[in-house]
Amino acid sequence: MSRTETFPYHHVRPEIIPLLASDDLFTTAERQATRYSYAEAIIELGERNPDVVVLDADVSKSVRTHEFAKKFPERSFNFGIAEQNMMAAAAGMATTGLIPYATTYAVFASMRALDQVRNSIHYPRLNVKIAASRGGITPGPDGPTHQGQEDLSLIRAIAGSTIVAGADSPTVKLATWAAAEWEGPVYLSFTRDPVPILFDLDYPFEIGKAVTIRDGTDATIIAIRDMVSQSLVAAERLAAKGVNVRVIDCHTLKPLDTEAVLQAAEETGAIVTAESNIILGGLGSAVAEVLVENHPIPMKRIGMRNGFAESGPYLEIVKKYGMSAEHIADAVEEVIARKDQPR
Repeated sequence: MSRTETFPYHHVRPEIIPLLASDDLFTTAERQATRYSYAEAIIELGERNPDVVVLDADVSKSVRTHEFAKKFPERSFNFGIAEQNMMAAAAGMATTGLIPYATTYAVFASMRALDQVRNSIHYPRLNVKIAASRGGITPGPDGPTHQGQEDLSLIRAIAGSTIVAGADSPTVKLATWAAAEWEGPVYLSFTRDPVPILFDLDYPFEIGKAVTIRDGTDATIIAIRDMVSQSLVAAERLAAKGVNVRVIDCHTLKPLDTEAVLQAAEETGAIVTAESNIILGGLGSAVAEVLVENHPIPMKRIGMRNGFAESGPYLEIVKKYGMSAEHIADAVEEVIARKDQPR
């Protein structure tokens, strides 16, 4: 498993580790779309907390929140294709003490309903949870109109926003439950397509606290959402070359765990960020802002460049637009090479 005397992995399921040396991770490992993980988690949350209500914008079958509606019909509300109305209603419900989970696609939550998300929810800091399926370019087959490649950037720009994008099924469940305990708005971003299940429910999830899932000293990969899997594969490929890379699951984009970022910068001296979001304003931008103000080091951002992706199978889209494990590994080698260059 490990090519070093000290086992480098933390919290990763044992059966996953042998698959990291090849692309078998994406075909052989147990996988689940995290939108379905949210649907499962919200039922459990509804059983524990009678204040939780679920709002849908005609996506209950796609996200499977219709199961919540079957169990709690009096706490489920379908607004149809009217995301702006849904967000405004969620704000109103929050003023009564309810905890609404407003559920839709990322493109609609972060763009179509942005006025209401900003002014009706975040400005008065109401206790609304926005559950956004199809985050990033994970809905590859759905095409650019439904690829939420800007959602993290847009919501991050709102004052007082909190953004969580789990890497797999267990972390999304933990995030869904934690959001109910977090006072104020929380934006939860989910994948459309299945992603490998990397962790178990004993994962040490805490909003605002990144988790080191692989030790390393030569460089650090900081990843979010579906790109955590790609980053682990990249790290294992680099290990085969004798390059020892730290991998951090930065499941919370905002508030960013600046302590983890600066510790990685100090201890490894080079950082690559990986996201399936557009690189303008997302994870890469957030990390770069911390580094340039506190500890400038060689850094490279992996993500969607200044353009729109085509429609196609998710893994093929990731590869075409430079976000695969191979691209991440190349970026790591580049920043390591720059460590010895004069600044």
